[in-house]
Amino acid sequence: MSLQQFINEAISPWMQENGPDSDIVLSSRIRLARNFEQVPFPILANQEDLDHILDFFQQEYGQQSFGNYHQFELVRMNELQSIQKRVLVEKHLISPHLVEHSNHGAALISKNEQVSVMVNEEDHIRIQLYFPGFQLEKALKQASEFDDWLEEKINYAFDEDRGYLTSCPTNVGTGMRASVMMHLPALVMTQQINRMIPAINQLGLVVRGIYGEGSEALGNIFQISNQITLGKSETDIVEDLKSVVQQLIEQERNARKRIMDQSGVQLEDKIFRSYGILSNSRIIESKEASKCLSDVRLGIDLGYIQHIPKTILNELMILTQPGFLQQYAQKNLSPEERDVRRASLIRERLKLENNL
Repeated sequence: MSLQQFINEAISPWMQENGPDSDIVLSSRIRLARNFEQVPFPILANQEDLDHILDFFQQEYGQQSFGNYHQFELVRMNELQSIQKRVLVEKHLISPHLVEHSNHGAALISKNEQVSVMVNEEDHIRIQLYFPGFQLEKALKQASEFDDWLEEKINYAFDEDRGYLTSCPTNVGTGMRASVMMHLPALVMTQQINRMIPAINQLGLVVRGIYGEGSEALGNIFQISNQITLGKSETDIVEDLKSVVQQLIEQERNARKRIMDQSGVQLEDKIFRSYGILSNSRIIESKEASKCLSDVRLGIDLGYIQHIPKTILNELMILTQPGFLQQYAQKNLSPEERDVRRASLIRERLKLENNL
């Protein structure tokens, strides 16, 4: 398979699109946790209960369409190889938790991969809907409509006082996690991010790495999401998050301008050194690749690099992860082999773009 074919088949279509404020906000996500009424939560459910839920989703939603989301496919975890599961995690279509507890888990995924529903994860149902750029309100509207569509055939576990009932108490209420993925290299360079994170946490929001809880902020990419789901409406949660994200966007843009004004040559040198490393390295570890990709993305956004699309960061941050590298190689790779393969894939990708 050629690299171009692999990219076209591997990258979710929505990831290749730009959205509002996409120079800083990579994506917006709404996740809704739901459970079946009168069925024990997954942690307590027996095999028969969980299998019944999987069969229900296959029968009612397999190959169905909703709005612009067509041909939903139920992907059962116990039918996948470990590399395939890892690829789905790297594409943010499923969580590591679903992989770890995958005997009776599945994911219902739309053809364009913009919607995925994790089945029998921590809750019976976890709806995820993504949009490129800063589109929280649109994502909430679409997720709510999709949720209503599911609820036409499912009686949710719901309490008039507490709201939606979930396995984890932190999700009780709306059952919603709204999040944005942000590229904040200038705030990292100026060390402003260190004082901003505690302030954001005090507002009932949380800052995590690219793969959520417990993950590292590789490539200066941070996930900002709400912590509180009880006592606030979905609209209020989104408005609170939106307000903080707008401030972060403004602060990042101001920091970029200051760096360009005060240290323009040094910044340009840093960007092109990273581009040189990516273009010529024969071995590169994941952390170094992420750092260099962040620099190149910043160079594209600031106009220093003009022959490469900004979506290349979205692509390569995923394509250079362990699961994708092994999927492309069609075999298991040692860490050292992955470092070699990662360098080769990045060189190929940049060369492909230069030849267009």
